[in-house]
Amino acid sequence: MAHSVEFFPPKNAAGEERLREAITALLPLGPEYASVTFGAGGSTRERTFATVTMIRQDYDLEAVPHLSCIGSTEAGIREILEDYQKQGIRRIVALRGDLPEGMENPGHFQHAADLVAFIRHFGGFEVYVAGYPEIHPRATSARDDVAHLVAKVQAGADAIITQYFFNPDAYLQLRDELQRQGVEVPVVVGVMPITNFEQISRFSAMCGADIPQYVRRRMDAYADDPQSQYQLGIDLLSRQCQLLLREGAPSLHFYTLNQAEATTAIWRNLGL
Repeated sequence: MAHSVEFFPPKNAAGEERLREAITALLPLGPEYASVTFGAGGSTRERTFATVTMIRQDYDLEAVPHLSCIGSTEAGIREILEDYQKQGIRRIVALRGDLPEGMENPGHFQHAADLVAFIRHFGGFEVYVAGYPEIHPRATSARDDVAHLVAKVQAGADAIITQYFFNPDAYLQLRDELQRQGVEVPVVVGVMPITNFEQISRFSAMCGADIPQYVRRRMDAYADDPQSQYQLGIDLLSRQCQLLLREGAPSLHFYTLNQAEATTAIWRNLGL
């Protein structure tokens, strides 16, 4: 069973140094690959390219770039794919992305399924897509959200990586519903270590990830003790991952936030 990690492109030299420290610390765990995020509307395009190149050239680790299509032209996406193909990139995480503020026209690609189909037609890449166990915050309904996910798979996606979540039943229900609809690709569990509960609360409010009441209450009990909050987060996520692996989850994908300590702790707790 192979597991993976995710990084974001650093903004400056200090950020790159922190990222390099994280990669060096995580390499002994043996992740299968590292995905690299891509800002809305291509806002981090050059930094994503640079980070992918750095990981591939300086470390024994496969880099898997995200590619967001909102605001992009067909020619622009083709150029990016050609560049990645020249680099020897084998996999891409295909995303619709969020419409940047002030932009009204999403461009040539209306949905992530359109991008998946384009990459599949271009050829030469495995394509991963995003899934939302607790429903995308801008979905019109749970049924429509699942329908969009199924459409991405039908367009040619090879695997689904979920948004992070703290309710294992949300993942299991999504997986089972996809199976009922004939989807057979792996549904990889997205894992967000709780390193800073206030920060994770803000992230969760934006992306629609529910934090169960019992988690909030326990974290609130350690509001003045960040180290105890951190350890509680490690314990909670370790148990969640253990449960999901027992339930047949194919692998875990850790959203590291360019830090190694929490991911390493959970990874080792699971004996991976």
